[in-house]
Amino acid sequence: MDCIFCKLANGKIETELVYEDDKVVAFNDMNPVAPIHILVVPKEHYASLEDIPEEDIGIIADIHSAIKKISRMNGFSKDGYRVINNCGKDGGQEVDHIHYHVLAGKPMKKLISE
Repeated sequence: MDCIFCKLANGKIETELVYEDDKVVAFNDMNPVAPIHILVVPKEHYASLEDIPEEDIGIIADIHSAIKKISRMNGFSKDGYRVINNCGKDGGQEVDHIHYHVLAGKPMKKLISE
């Protein structure tokens, strides 16, 4: 699969990486909705959470470990941040490669009003 996130994650399209390890990369979102808006994606292609085989589900832990490292490296772990994963068309997913949005740098509003 050669989607846009595969190309970015594997260096076929140049981008400034915020984070990289052997399984995961992170880069700034081109259309940020917060002062800090980082996308975290696995290097291997999975369309969404629903498409990850059970034997590969550990990639989710790898992604969350990377997010924790990114928050500390970029100084927003103490003040907090929001992590969003949109899954499928009805969930708002626009790119068919699992990815997590990390939003920080300002207080986040509640998603659902009480």
